[in-house]
Amino acid sequence: MSFLSRIMVVKSKAHFSAGGNNHPGDAGGRFEGTRKRSGTQARSRVAIMMGGFVLAYCIIGGRLIQYGIAQPESVSSIGRADNLMASRPDILDRNGEVLATDIRTVSLFAEPHKIVDADEAVEQLATVLPNLNVADIYNKLKSKSRFQWLRRQLTPKQQSDILALGIPGIGFRPEKRRFYPGGVTAAHIVGHVNVDNRGIAGMERWIDSQGLADLAAIGMTSDAKLEPVRLSIDLRVQNIVREVIDHGMKEFQAIAAGAVVMDVHTGEILAMASVPDYDPNNPASGGEEGWMNRMSNGTFEMGSTFKSFTTAMALDSGKVTLKDSFDARFPIRIGGFTIKDFHGKHRVLSVPEIFQYSSNIGTAKMADLVGIDAHKEFLTRLGLLTKLPTELPEVKTPSQPRVWKKINSITISFGHGVSTTPLQTAVAGAALINGGKLIEPTFLPRTREEADQSAVTVIKKSTSDDMRYLFRWNGTHGSGKNALVPGFNVGGKTGTADKVVNGRYSSELNFNAFLAGFPIDDPQYVVLAIIDAPKTGEKGIRTAAGNAAPLVRDIIARSAPMLGVEPKFGPDGSALLVSY
Repeated sequence: MSFLSRIMVVKSKAHFSAGGNNHPGDAGGRFEGTRKRSGTQARSRVAIMMGGFVLAYCIIGGRLIQYGIAQPESVSSIGRADNLMASRPDILDRNGEVLATDIRTVSLFAEPHKIVDADEAVEQLATVLPNLNVADIYNKLKSKSRFQWLRRQLTPKQQSDILALGIPGIGFRPEKRRFYPGGVTAAHIVGHVNVDNRGIAGMERWIDSQGLADLAAIGMTSDAKLEPVRLSIDLRVQNIVREVIDHGMKEFQAIAAGAVVMDVHTGEILAMASVPDYDPNNPASGGEEGWMNRMSNGTFEMGSTFKSFTTAMALDSGKVTLKDSFDARFPIRIGGFTIKDFHGKHRVLSVPEIFQYSSNIGTAKMADLVGIDAHKEFLTRLGLLTKLPTELPEVKTPSQPRVWKKINSITISFGHGVSTTPLQTAVAGAALINGGKLIEPTFLPRTREEADQSAVTVIKKSTSDDMRYLFRWNGTHGSGKNALVPGFNVGGKTGTADKVVNGRYSSELNFNAFLAGFPIDDPQYVVLAIIDAPKTGEKGIRTAAGNAAPLVRDIIARSAPMLGVEPKFGPDGSALLVSY
């Protein structure tokens, strides 16, 4: 019998068994049992389904809790988004003009594990970013990491064009970009930030050193607007200074130039520039030469400007007065060296004449009269031999002889043998004409009262009066004539130093400087200009009188009215106009 036939027989027997004996009660009981079994099974199924849903939700909730308490994964050294979005304070000049601010931007990233076709993705991105490093991007997209930066700080158009490509695994992260409206104008003072908006130069770096970087590192910064940082810089004067030295470097065919304008009573830096420079919006454009701030981070032998300090030392010691004279007829021979004058008068010179004619012989004899130890102590007192204290991070330490001997004291007296920064030379120069107070320079606003609290008296007031007279005398009768500005009573001292090339002084290359104060009868500001290795100058004069002094003249002529200095004409200064 087939399998199918057997099934039919069994079903037939079951049919007759169910109703063949005509016992209705028995049939009803059997059907009632069937209904009970069906109800029990339904309830079991519902319970199983409810249990399954509860279990699923428990698993999901557990995973959420696990993700919530887990440490964030560090991928490609990328910080959290809130760190990347943290604001930096705006930087303003003393008049509220913006020097640096944050702007919103986005950066392009990839999640390599979601990239479908790396070759196609690179080809598509290259249509929007033509200067893309194809090999580098391809390697990033084929890597096994879960996050890779592709390009930081895109323009809105670039973001829109990339979005239109529809590449899977490509995304954007909001960031902040630092923007410097003035570009190169105050590059070395303001400094710049890196791609992560962290200050790495200038006052940007100083701001981070005041705690902003530490707060960012522990995630305590936010996207909230911060109180702006106001500098002592006057953007108008800063622009003038930068224009003048840039033009001077090109006109006099020099390799570099720089200048600073400082308030002699508060120590505030109103302007400071050094060229070559760079655009902080694109720091890489400057190269090593452009990054170098020669005013504070370069040390140089300042030449005859140091005769100002030697003369002040001699006068302050009480061993020399303006009425004294020194024999400058013959060169000084010491230690195998011969000290002579550049334009010797070959006669006895008074102290004002020594200053006017910039006599090396006369200046050396004044230093010798004071003594080696007192000479070193005086320059240290004026801050010329120690690192300059100020907010700007880029400050270099001066160099000096390890052991001071007589030959060192003599050469240092006229600016050879000690290298200092131009900025600290200007700071020490301010002390010579402001009544004798050494005031630390600052790039932040400071009142005269605040400056007086920290000022240190380094020379007598009578010495300062004598130095103002000598500065004015040299301005009208000596090498400072080319720095004179009608109505503003400029006084100062030139400095022409032979540059050291391969360990020897070169007679063909100079480092020139001019240290000036104005108005010299009641000094308000000190101006120092430098020019490195000029090939020419006004009227073909290659010394400081032909190039450094004219730089100071142009700076004062254009900036003095903006600084609130009123010109004075006539014998007593009461005339309002003057005819030329």
